[in-house]
Amino acid sequence: MFRLAPRQAARAASIAFSQQAAPAVGSAATQALTARWMSAAAPGPKPANPEFSSGPCKKHPGYSISNLPTASLGRSHRSKLGKERLKFAIDETKRMLGIPDDYLVGIVPASDTGAYEMAMWNMLGARDVDVCHWESFGKGWFADAISHLKLRDTVDVTEHTAGYGELPDLSQTSKDRDICFTFNGTTSGVRVQDGCDWIADDRTGLTLCDATSAVFAMNMPWEKLDVTTYSWQKVLGGEGAHGMLILSPRAVERLESFTPENRPMPKIFRLTKKGKLDAGIFKGATINTPSMMAVEDYIDALAWAESVGGNDGLIKISNDNLKVVEEFVSKNDWIDFLAKDPTTRSNTSVCCTLDLSPEQIKELVALLDKENVALDIGGYRDAPPSIRIWCGATVETADVQALMPWLKWAYKEVKK
Repeated sequence: MFRLAPRQAARAASIAFSQQAAPAVGSAATQALTARWMSAAAPGPKPANPEFSSGPCKKHPGYSISNLPTASLGRSHRSKLGKERLKFAIDETKRMLGIPDDYLVGIVPASDTGAYEMAMWNMLGARDVDVCHWESFGKGWFADAISHLKLRDTVDVTEHTAGYGELPDLSQTSKDRDICFTFNGTTSGVRVQDGCDWIADDRTGLTLCDATSAVFAMNMPWEKLDVTTYSWQKVLGGEGAHGMLILSPRAVERLESFTPENRPMPKIFRLTKKGKLDAGIFKGATINTPSMMAVEDYIDALAWAESVGGNDGLIKISNDNLKVVEEFVSKNDWIDFLAKDPTTRSNTSVCCTLDLSPEQIKELVALLDKENVALDIGGYRDAPPSIRIWCGATVETADVQALMPWLKWAYKEVKK
């Protein structure tokens, strides 16, 4: 039996209490706590939940670990029950995302990183490659391609890159080459434009898309994507350590027709057996042991997603959250989006620059953390000095609205 619910309830009560001014009467200790929780110059109510981390991300509204089914815990993931729960998670994912019937969905080790590396190690090297990157994670895929897979020993690898806040010219990619790219740059707040029109329908190469902070928040043009990866801990607020791998029929054909030479394949990367796809992976027979608690947590997140309108409902919430920030930015000249083109502006990892020095930005982030207004909003370590506000669907729009006056207050405090 889980014993965490009382602690969670106490934490929720503490957060709720922190939004209210303490009564005028009371002990000195109560008054001291009030002073700590609410500045004398407080601009308004605090967000009901101060969690704006870009990963792991906030749990969905109403979440309680005590609501998770426990029957699969302590059971083998190879048991009938274990396989049923894993298969159910796969089937619900495919249904909710509108993934084509002939595409495959599998649960794999090591979060989105593991899923994307698995695809790279199994599929790249058959053709020349275009690697597109404009922030740290895409840059990491490029480094792995040339330094670890050493693709330039056998094929041509072309780098298409741009600085933080911009997209490279994606039209320069070739339909006859494999293309690696991130759908949404989590550390820059820059995404590809809707539709991915730069990807040819009659391509002969494969597209490998890291979509970890895009899936469930942006429309995915599945007909343009041959390999898509993401993790549970982003838009749905699930747990880390497990990745999702989505394959088109063309990706399966590559797996069964191409075997990289002189490339040892770790067990947790192996997608084929004797030259054929290991189909069990896409039916719930995971390569290694998953956390069944994390699986139940993911299924719970999918059920919540259905309750708010499914994939369309999740996208709407993210868009609504972004609109709050956009309106605020339009009225304040000391803050701007890192993304220079509004059509490439992320609705999940919203990155903003401030008219502050790097040290002052750190001070602002620390101040909002101390006030229990916004946690974990510092920009990524490799990004330009900035803040990053997660606006995925588990973050309630009312909390984004409540954050904005506090953001202005913190700016004025550190500018003094």
